[in-house]
Amino acid sequence: MSFYEAKDSSSPLLPLSFDEWEAEARKKLGAGPFGYVHGGAGGGETMEANLSGFRQYQIRPRVCSNVSKRDLGIVLFGQQASVPFLMAPIGVNSIVHPVGELGAARAAANLNVPYVLSNVSTHRMEEVAEVMGHAMRWFQLYPPKNEELMQSFLQRAEKAGFTAIVVTVDSTLLGWRITDLKNRYLPFLEGHGMGNYFSDPVFRDMLKQSPEDNRRDAVLRALDEGNNTCFTWKTLTKVRERTKLPLLLKGLTHPEDALLALEHGADGVIVSNHGGRQLDGAIGTMEALPEVLKTVNGKAPVLLDGGIRRGADIIKALALGATAVQVGRPYMYALAVAGQSGVEYMLQNLIAETELQLAISGNSSVKDLDCSLLRQV
Repeated sequence: MSFYEAKDSSSPLLPLSFDEWEAEARKKLGAGPFGYVHGGAGGGETMEANLSGFRQYQIRPRVCSNVSKRDLGIVLFGQQASVPFLMAPIGVNSIVHPVGELGAARAAANLNVPYVLSNVSTHRMEEVAEVMGHAMRWFQLYPPKNEELMQSFLQRAEKAGFTAIVVTVDSTLLGWRITDLKNRYLPFLEGHGMGNYFSDPVFRDMLKQSPEDNRRDAVLRALDEGNNTCFTWKTLTKVRERTKLPLLLKGLTHPEDALLALEHGADGVIVSNHGGRQLDGAIGTMEALPEVLKTVNGKAPVLLDGGIRRGADIIKALALGATAVQVGRPYMYALAVAGQSGVEYMLQNLIAETELQLAISGNSSVKDLDCSLLRQV
């Protein structure tokens, strides 16, 4: 897709920059929902570290290169993706727009952008799979304490056509999120994000009363399952044994954890600090990426999640060596502003911007990017 194809005269008058999307979303949403998406842990140092990490690198373009044909495509576990980024797993989409995950998933499918469905989606995974057709999709798992429930989630994901499992391990406890505490806001208590739990036969059998009869107790039980503070490397091995799908571990920034992930069955790792929402004062993702890449040493895909706002960010991460990146808050703000059409518009522009960044930097394919393109400040 060229820049002009993405920006035809019929395009709606919607924001172009991340800051504009964020500002418009702030206007549309109440303090609770907006703060839940926007906020981070503690003083927000980790969120800032994610952003400043990209500013530590400058692109040093090459000229006189034939860039008449551009290729953003990558291959992930044998599947061809038309762009080098995925939509990150973000739960409770229904707090920003009634269409929820269905709108985001349809937008992804329409533009051939891989989509990672959150374990705490308001719409159940089967509904999301149905609206996506054959489009590429992964399922994120917050490993529950109950192994039968874990098995049920994995089996349902496989049956619904999800082609990889993203095990998120950096949120076995919710971080100290001052904005949410001030707003006294936890969307799960309102029934958001419970689609996969409330529809699961194993989970329903665990309850004394059905979610329809006692929603609060059902929500608290689901949250207790997700707050799996007992999750260890041995538990990851159990997850590995229960699915044939490629398994990625998301939420690490330490190189030794990347190595341990591979030793315990992961097929890939995602460098992430949960968008700065968990641990205040933590290392940024772009700062952590080089060491993780060095340790993994090409044995498995290494993805980056956290701080992606523009096409330049994507190019920088790929040039450092990331296989792909994940985009989170930008599409949530777009969903809040204009539902599915907002997400599609935001994605179109991000694709176009990334393609232009690739070409103007002197490259015709993302496969050709390497660290020689970058200068560290």
